[in-house]
Amino acid sequence: MKIAGFNHLTIRVNDLRQSLPFYLDVLGMKLVHRGRSDVYLEWGEAWICLIETKQRRRQEGMGIDHVAFTIAEENFSEAVSRLKQHGVPFVREPVFRGGGWSVQFTDPDGTVLELFTGTLEKRMKNWR
Repeated sequence: MKIAGFNHLTIRVNDLRQSLPFYLDVLGMKLVHRGRSDVYLEWGEAWICLIETKQRRRQEGMGIDHVAFTIAEENFSEAVSRLKQHGVPFVREPVFRGGGWSVQFTDPDGTVLELFTGTLEKRMKNWR
């Protein structure tokens, strides 16, 4: 099976009215489509679907640990400042690790997101 690359990501949210402003206004994603219980967003070359599912927050355990997005190193500090201005909770403060700058934070439902300046090649060089 030959894969061309990453296609999209779907994130379950408890309340679109609460989550959508975070993804649009804080992270700067572009709204492409809005349905009754879902929205499609564009962020660089990635596209993200937020789907509203009324349920309690996921308990710690199996599943996705975090979702990382590539950001250019020259844009990293500005992005971190923007997150701080909006009072976004940090899981891991900005740190240089694995061949690039990384910051981890949560969305309104507690999904852990990361901005990372490195590449897989740089990560493997630093992993050894």
